[in-house]
Amino acid sequence: MTTLAPPVRETRTRPAPARRKRSGRAAPYLFVLPALLLFAAFKLYPIGWSFVMSLHRTVAGVDTFVGADNYARLLDDPLFWTALRNTGVILAVQVPLMLALATGLAVALNSTLLNGRSVFRLGFFLPMVTGLVAYGIAFSVLLNKEYGLVNWLLGGLGLDPVPWLTDGLWAQISLGLALTWHYTGYNAVILLARLQTVPAELYDAAAVDGAGALAAFRHVTLPGLRPALLLTTVLSTIGTLQLFDEPFVLTGGGPDNATLTIGVYLYRNAFSYFDFGYASALAYALTVLIGLLGLLQFRLLGDKS
Repeated sequence: MTTLAPPVRETRTRPAPARRKRSGRAAPYLFVLPALLLFAAFKLYPIGWSFVMSLHRTVAGVDTFVGADNYARLLDDPLFWTALRNTGVILAVQVPLMLALATGLAVALNSTLLNGRSVFRLGFFLPMVTGLVAYGIAFSVLLNKEYGLVNWLLGGLGLDPVPWLTDGLWAQISLGLALTWHYTGYNAVILLARLQTVPAELYDAAAVDGAGALAAFRHVTLPGLRPALLLTTVLSTIGTLQLFDEPFVLTGGGPDNATLTIGVYLYRNAFSYFDFGYASALAYALTVLIGLLGLLQFRLLGDKS
């Protein structure tokens, strides 16, 4: 007698409710929503309102729409061109010098011949931890012509006191010294991090080919540092164009506007003259300048492969 097997029932998985699927898809957006709201409130809104302000001028306490007049005013403003020239001098002189020192420092800190490298790395990075206003005040005291420590040491060597902060040229040099002291170690750490990723086999191969220290630096170290050099150059350019704290604390933009930067001039128009429309136009002109220089640097220093 043949026994028939019971019929097999087909079991189908019930589809998840559509509401649950929709809630699952919305969960990531809910998590990032607070950050987006904060970004919109404290970033997007001020940026947009600043542009609206740049199209207005306050006359007798009343905001008047003037269109692009504030931007046209930039072209005829001698103080704007003075601030732009001073900022360009710092960018052309201090930034390359600082990056050259940072590169040499990174190579030295990466050397196995240096004992206590971690201590030296910490020591050179510590200036970056110092607050901008705090180290600006410290430099203003050190470089004071009458009672500054630097001139006291120069006097001990029989040299005349230097007008670090009261002469135009020396004020620019003082500003460059302060910036170099504060940011060299920071850039050196970035370059060092990249340098430690360069394979040691490349240096061994260069040594086998008879390359000396300078040749290995030129053909191995610099190509390996190229991405980090691009990063530090762009960051230093942006920081220099936005320079405000150091010249404001050290010299207030003087003497005779010798250290007046775009950031200091923007601050003066906004909070000394209360010309917020023109200050906003300055901010947007600075933004365009930063964007153009950034694109140029990426073209020149970026990977062309």
